[in-house]
Amino acid sequence: MTGATGNVGRSVVLQLAARGIPVRALTRDKARDKDRAAMPEGVDIVEGDLSQPETLGGAFDGVDGMFLFTPPSGAGPIARLAGASGVRRVALLSSIATQKADPRTNAIAARHHGAEQAVMASGMAWTILRPDSFASNALEWAESIRSEGVVRAAYGQSRRCPIHEDDVAAVAVCALLDPSQSGQAHWLTGPRRISVQEQVAAIGRALGKDIRFEELSRDEALAVMVQRLPRPVAERLLDYARKSISEPPGLSDAIERILGRPPKDFMQWAVDHASDFR
Repeated sequence: MTGATGNVGRSVVLQLAARGIPVRALTRDKARDKDRAAMPEGVDIVEGDLSQPETLGGAFDGVDGMFLFTPPSGAGPIARLAGASGVRRVALLSSIATQKADPRTNAIAARHHGAEQAVMASGMAWTILRPDSFASNALEWAESIRSEGVVRAAYGQSRRCPIHEDDVAAVAVCALLDPSQSGQAHWLTGPRRISVQEQVAAIGRALGKDIRFEELSRDEALAVMVQRLPRPVAERLLDYARKSISEPPGLSDAIERILGRPPKDFMQWAVDHASDFR
């Protein structure tokens, strides 16, 4: 398990452990309280840094399948090391950007495209997960909701089809356990299109209080976003948000086909994460 303390990775660990499947979780510092708290009893926690493959040592010894989160440094060395160490299958957390953007001009698409090519060439049986917008992106509003009861963003009518991280994790678990998933790439979305303002309202219902939405201009939003994102990435995200008002994103039936149930709604995500906003 790479990315074992992230939103999706943690859920993969929990779901595998609940089935009684032995799990080895990779973390950069296994002594950190938050990492240890995220791991169920019996999970084997090992230290290593994906950006420094030489630190992984015997992390792959005896491992049959791997959930791979692509680090900013790229997945090539990790995929090659895993394949050479005898890992038989890999579920790669990629991005819908590989389908929607040109990797020659889009940094996010380039990173994930490179990761996909790396796992395909690794000799391992592979399954690629290409989630669209994550419901957990709403966590970036947590601080302002807690302190002011407000969300500030541009393009409040922009629409997404946000997916619950548990659904992405469930598909990853299926990919690791079901050989019939090998060689497939799955586009994953939530069950419906929902605007930013509707997401804010759903979080308010989960908390039992009203949350204000304040519309920012594009320039105001960009000034905030570049504090945590490269400017080209922030500009592309704003372009996508504006476009989605008139051209809403598509919906995928992959979750229902693979799991035999509908994907979880954003309202369920808000209920599951209400404590993050309190």
